[in-house]
Amino acid sequence: MPRFFIDPSAVSGDTVTLTGENAHHASYSLRLAPGDRIKVCDQQTAYLCEMVSFDGETATARILSADPIDTEPPFAARLYQALPKGDKLDTVIQKAVECGVTEVIPFESSRCIVRAKPEAEGRKTERRCRIAEEAAKQCGRGVIPTVKPTVTFSEALKAAEGADLVLFCYEGAAVTPLPAIIERAAPALDAARAEGRTPEIAIFVGSEGGFSPEEAEAASARGFAMTGLGKRILRTETASGFVLSCLIYALEL
Repeated sequence: MPRFFIDPSAVSGDTVTLTGENAHHASYSLRLAPGDRIKVCDQQTAYLCEMVSFDGETATARILSADPIDTEPPFAARLYQALPKGDKLDTVIQKAVECGVTEVIPFESSRCIVRAKPEAEGRKTERRCRIAEEAAKQCGRGVIPTVKPTVTFSEALKAAEGADLVLFCYEGAAVTPLPAIIERAAPALDAARAEGRTPEIAIFVGSEGGFSPEEAEAASARGFAMTGLGKRILRTETASGFVLSCLIYALEL
């Protein structure tokens, strides 16, 4: 069933009005007709709707039912991903959104081969946000995860400090297995939910070359949880999905 994300102002009584790209997509790309059903989300409520009319600029639908969004994980996962080569970041964003990530923040680390170009950053961020939105529609998310502009490693460390749990994925020595970290953090995460707050989990994944010892030391000095991801070395485009899957298994399923 087609899914659209809208602003809450698009809902009036029992009617939803699609405008702009949404209206064009419904009318011309999907070629919906009166009577066809769609799902519409305003990032708080999911509406089951039936298409009513089209006029070229807008499309209207009648609300059949409304339910609170129930497709989001019981935590807000923010992925700090070191810039990988080629189009791997597109894959990371797509799969991370499918696995429940809330936000993706690319950053430059010392071992990144690719570097952000300020003159292209706005265009790239806009495209990455579109990838996140399309992935959210495809997998039935109730919200659109955001993708931020690229930051430095130091900025990423500082931004993650307020999280309830920070997982720093590192293949070096003196790391704690991910299941042990999740088990140890579970009471604090449960306490946050009991307070009516969604706990925040930050995940750091390095580029193809991983993190330098100096970067790992900087993360450890901030109290971040240094964790290994098993006996095999995962590709940078695989690691975030692996971690998110482990979190979903431990905290949601």
